[in-house]
Amino acid sequence: MTTNDLNRAVARATGETVRTIKHRGFGPEEEDESGSYIDWDAVDLRRNTSLFSQPSVNRNP
Repeated sequence: MTTNDLNRAVARATGETVRTIKHRGFGPEEEDESGSYIDWDAVDLRRNTSLFSQPSVNRNP
């Protein structure tokens, strides 16, 4: 997507003129490649604690 395409899309979505959008300086957001994302499922698994102790069951006699 070119800058002009982006300006037209933003203008269409906001109801502003393309000139106004150009003046405000919209641009594509840079991708975050830092890898600083949180896997909330993994965090939840680490925090998961049982409320009651359960005896281990040996299923292989």
